[in-house]
Amino acid sequence: MDLMFEAICANNRHLYDFLTSLSNTNSIRALVVDIFCTDALEIGRQLGIPAYVHFPCAASVLAIYIHLPVFHTTTDTSFKDKECTSLDFPGVPPIPVADVPYTLQDRDTEIYQTRIEKFTQIAEADGILVNSFESLEERAVRALKDGVCLPGRKMPPVYCIGPLVKKENGKEIEERHICLTWLDSHPKGSVIFLCFGSVVALLIDQIKQITIGLERSSQRFLWVLRSTNDENKMFEPQPDSDLHLVLPDGFLDRTKNRGMVINSWAPQVDVLNHASIGCFVSHCGWKSWNSTLEAIVAGVPIICWPIFAEQGINKVLLTEEIKVGVVMKGCEEEFVRPEEVEEKVRWLMASEGRSVLREHMLAVKEKAREAMAEDGPSAKAFTEFLRDLRLKLNGQDERSSDSFLS
Repeated sequence: MDLMFEAICANNRHLYDFLTSLSNTNSIRALVVDIFCTDALEIGRQLGIPAYVHFPCAASVLAIYIHLPVFHTTTDTSFKDKECTSLDFPGVPPIPVADVPYTLQDRDTEIYQTRIEKFTQIAEADGILVNSFESLEERAVRALKDGVCLPGRKMPPVYCIGPLVKKENGKEIEERHICLTWLDSHPKGSVIFLCFGSVVALLIDQIKQITIGLERSSQRFLWVLRSTNDENKMFEPQPDSDLHLVLPDGFLDRTKNRGMVINSWAPQVDVLNHASIGCFVSHCGWKSWNSTLEAIVAGVPIICWPIFAEQGINKVLLTEEIKVGVVMKGCEEEFVRPEEVEEKVRWLMASEGRSVLREHMLAVKEKAREAMAEDGPSAKAFTEFLRDLRLKLNGQDERSSDSFLS
């Protein structure tokens, strides 16, 4: 991962040359960079253009990351060595130490130092565009805007412009994915959707535990499956799985009337918005939390199964703060057991959990709808960003007649 940061930083010179060349024929007004590219903020300063960070994760994650350089100065103990079981950050619920990303667990490692540097750089941006909406994360957004996360320093403006979720496909029926046609044949809210994204491949042993739990639960399911038999290759690209080799003998036949397993891609937004989907088993998002936002916009409760990175933090946010998810116990251990899969699926699909989480999720879905409206809070936040950018540009033009922007 640090090699990636080094490669990105090494390309700053090329970015500088490109923008300089581009300015000969175009008027460049701003630079917006990804959270992995915060070294490029310096290019904006060199060229005299405002530079912003696009933060595709939760505002709560931003609150933690912005505060971590401050937290770092208050202790000389690594998170992995702390005696406490949870950590307190402004604007977010207590975060269990085990849910802190592994890259931040040991302060003596280079990977930790690199991240502290990146988080410090985020606070040096002219503003931060966040893929969330204020009514979803009120405490975190308030802590960010009030400067509580960055005591003693000026906090850059935070613009909540999410949820940035594409609309349903809307293609003709003959072009629909086969899984959508399969979903058409099942009752409303009756199908569990399992998908762990395009990055993580599940180990064969874990897949077997899931199949046992699903089969025992007697619930309908749609499962997008990526697999590997090597734990060192869980985060590497994988060929499409041969389901007959990956899944236990007879599983597909025994569940053919109530289950479907896909070994490649599925249209997740369309699936989540299908009437037959009742819950979503998800890793809760990595680098961006699009999967989570897609579920919220669709109004589908989440069974949280975090695997790496900030997914553990997202899990806490969804279960403790927003209250639209439940934890798949054992996800922090070597394997989640079949008993837990069966119990959690039954609880959410066929017991009191269904009504409890569904009620909360529908309320949050309505907030998301309001945020996404043409005149909603997120649109107003983006308008505010453009207004502030215009003011900043006017100020620069007044100060410098030979500005890069002229």
